[in-house]
Amino acid sequence: MKNKKPSVSFTGYEKFAIAILAFIQFTVILDFMVLSPLGPFLMPLLKITTKQFGLVVSAYAISAGIAGILAAGFADKFDRKKMLMFFYLGFVVGTLLCGLADTYESLLAARIFTGIFGGVIGSISMAIIADIFKMEARGRVMGFVQMAFSASQVLGIPVGLYLADKLNWHWTFFMIVIVSAIVGIIMYFKLKPVDGHLKVKNDKNAFIHLWHTASNPLYVRGFLATMLLATGGWMIMPFSSAFIVNNIHIAKENLTFIFLITGIFSLLTGPIIGILSDKLGKFNLFLGGSFLSVIVILIYTNLGVNSMATVILINSIMWVGISSRIISSSALISGVPELKDRGAYMGINSSMQQIAGGFAAFIAGVIVYQPNETAPLQHFDVVGYVVIGSMLFTIVMMKIIDKQVSKKLHVEHA
Repeated sequence: MKNKKPSVSFTGYEKFAIAILAFIQFTVILDFMVLSPLGPFLMPLLKITTKQFGLVVSAYAISAGIAGILAAGFADKFDRKKMLMFFYLGFVVGTLLCGLADTYESLLAARIFTGIFGGVIGSISMAIIADIFKMEARGRVMGFVQMAFSASQVLGIPVGLYLADKLNWHWTFFMIVIVSAIVGIIMYFKLKPVDGHLKVKNDKNAFIHLWHTASNPLYVRGFLATMLLATGGWMIMPFSSAFIVNNIHIAKENLTFIFLITGIFSLLTGPIIGILSDKLGKFNLFLGGSFLSVIVILIYTNLGVNSMATVILINSIMWVGISSRIISSSALISGVPELKDRGAYMGINSSMQQIAGGFAAFIAGVIVYQPNETAPLQHFDVVGYVVIGSMLFTIVMMKIIDKQVSKKLHVEHA
């Protein structure tokens, strides 16, 4: 879908809104992403298997998905800032419980609690972005907000791994709690109410509103595309660190450096990808990112003993492909719903993503097998083939979404 050239600059408040939403995403994404590289620490300390670790990862996603669906009907009934504050507070409490957990069972329960609140935050943030910014500039906005993924690698994951190595893994979660508390205070005082959607006529009953949104055929296509999009990262990410350590034979102490360099590269390329998304077209960039990801994932999941430089190079290129898919698809899918349905749509969409990702992580845990805690992971290449298949099918789905959004924008501008 070709878009108009984005505006030259954002207002001061728009820049603040982008920054605060990016910081919120940073803390939420870090909370999820840091669990994967902590795998080599957690599995031996808590004496858990790859299947159990996959369940810990997927438990967050599944609980987030269920909570998102339950909250979706109410998403367009309240000021979005108040909704964001409520769920962010719950997320901080849940992350604190993760840091206090000392058994597999308590960690699993804490991840479920965190998922109930953390999983809804992304959809509220997406609704706020769609409310504040026009489609023509959303690629750039998504490019900056999605820098949270890169920042979590550059800043969060290396620091988290350092704390886990020098102190213990509990301090990784405590670090997230401290940063989140600061972000929450700034958001409370500085972010303006986001209530324009309350002026549009909508279903009075939250559950009827939920049903009308969930059953809209035009929206269902977006939900299906999002579910397919979720499988890639959720299947590979949970076992990536263990694969690097046990299969590629990179020392566990070097994981911090790998994530740092990869993160810096993706941090620098994120805004560029966002600009290209607006200039070249969301779907065109998604297509290019998908093909790049397919090639790199095929190489990565079949990689044997190799150098750290090779791992960094492959990870950096893979992040370019993944970032291109995330930024372009997020901007494109945000154009699907009408204003009156935006909060509910984003809530359901996020839930479908979390649930699909949770099952994907669990399935990956079933496919991957590790005879003992130091043995190479088995069947990681199979995970790669499954991810590649889902990526190719997603291209077809996103093409349908692209045509749908183009038609919608044409009617609005007519």
